[in-house]
Amino acid sequence: MDHAELLTRFDRDLRERARPDGPDARVERVGGVVRQVAPAPGWNGVLWSALDEAGADAAIAGQISHYTGLGLDFEWKLYGYDRPADLGRRLREAGFAPGPEETLMIGEAAALARAAAPPEGVRIVQVTDPAGVDLVADVHEKAFGADSSWLRHQLLARLLDPDSVVAVVAMAGDEPVSAARMELVPGTPFAGLWGGGTVPGWRGRGIYRTLVAHRAHAAATRGYRYLQVDASSQSRPILERLGFLSLTTTTPYEYAS
Repeated sequence: MDHAELLTRFDRDLRERARPDGPDARVERVGGVVRQVAPAPGWNGVLWSALDEAGADAAIAGQISHYTGLGLDFEWKLYGYDRPADLGRRLREAGFAPGPEETLMIGEAAALARAAAPPEGVRIVQVTDPAGVDLVADVHEKAFGADSSWLRHQLLARLLDPDSVVAVVAMAGDEPVSAARMELVPGTPFAGLWGGGTVPGWRGRGIYRTLVAHRAHAAATRGYRYLQVDASSQSRPILERLGFLSLTTTTPYEYAS
């Protein structure tokens, strides 16, 4: 894979030409900004921008005004190559709080689809109904210590279009111990891996790797070439060993209305 070409295509297909992530969300293009607007608890934020030093502060102020006028918190998703080079500083000065930096990683779906069996006593189940969504949300809360209402809302909506998402949960008996989802982007070669998490006590047993392979196989059989991940510092070493390439960084800048 040519890194520069791949990053250019990612930027165009998944950011500049972004699609709404659910049936009740919309993507708007205003000036040099592409943003998503969705009713709570859906995700709201800036997906892409093409700004220069002269207009960046006004564009930031415009987005703050827009979202606060709707009574919505939002995120500005900043990538390492975004311009101007000091955009992160400008966002902080405007009142945004940066979250943990992640790494944009991309891998070949077919190469990553190698069978990886879960540990003994664990089985992988595909999520197809609200009961399965509840299991995914339960894992999310235990693995990340975070509220999962937005995830439950988004996943229930996406299940109405099964060609847009693949969600899986690892079960140890009747207990959900790990879960993850894959968001498919029709018309592009990309499928995104999201939300991979394992509850404490079950980590380090290869379940995360199994869920990556399971989703890679699902992507490849649907004709998607690349898997994209915003990797945390914990998942990046695992993904590197599996063959993912690091392309740039991405940092969420949060603004509370």
